[in-house]
Amino acid sequence: MASIIIFKSFPAPSLSSSFLPTNTNTSSPQMGSFVFPHLSPQLKSSFRTFCKAQTTPTFAVSRRNALVGLFSGCIATQTITQDRAQALQSVGFREYIDFFDGYSLRYPQNWIQVKGAGADIFFRDPFVLDENLSVDISSPSSSKYKSVEDLGPPEEAGKNMLKQYLTEFMSTRLGVRRESNVLSTSSKVADDGRLYYQIEVNIKSYANNNELAVMPEDRVVRKEWDRRYLSVLGVENNRLYELRLQVPEEVFRDAENDLRQVMDSFRVNKITA
Repeated sequence: MASIIIFKSFPAPSLSSSFLPTNTNTSSPQMGSFVFPHLSPQLKSSFRTFCKAQTTPTFAVSRRNALVGLFSGCIATQTITQDRAQALQSVGFREYIDFFDGYSLRYPQNWIQVKGAGADIFFRDPFVLDENLSVDISSPSSSKYKSVEDLGPPEEAGKNMLKQYLTEFMSTRLGVRRESNVLSTSSKVADDGRLYYQIEVNIKSYANNNELAVMPEDRVVRKEWDRRYLSVLGVENNRLYELRLQVPEEVFRDAENDLRQVMDSFRVNKITA
């Protein structure tokens, strides 16, 4: 899931008498005795060192500015730490139900729907554009599925699914190479009594930086992208339903919990006339 940074407002530090030096003799080479009850012991030590440096002749800055600088740094650090932790937490979910085509799922509530993406439904993360989900349904006129087991065992379905992905991502560019493998396949009976397949694959894309170069040393191979695809397959209404989730590998670890909840929520439903 993408990281969302929420900036919080903190009150400005009060420069009351409790923060003023009890010894205001600026001619003294020693820093005055400060009282700062609002600081932790670790910050007090840093504050003394910081303020002492500001009162040297080569770097003369008022203690008021020193206080403001110190508290600004503390506030920024606290804000970043808290907001990073919050960004890694689950953002919550919304439910999507398609009564006409017969399926339902839950998706992260901050994701947006994209129209005209070629799938029956398409949602994506607003910040990490390569993190998205889609649902595809086989044509009712050309498919007569009775069960997801018509695809064979999960292992066979996973291999065929990977071939389908590679066909979809086929490129006419010179020097493009794809590496792929099936990470896992499984089957489960959900709470609706139906059997579902879950398939997980990884695909990497490599390309030359100068595919028209004559000399091999001038064609440097670089990785374009590295993605994980998670699919859930189900059958109902004589049609095959596929929920597909796509996520960059570098994002997968942080987003895994939410993505697996989306997978577990996918259901196919009987269409009533």
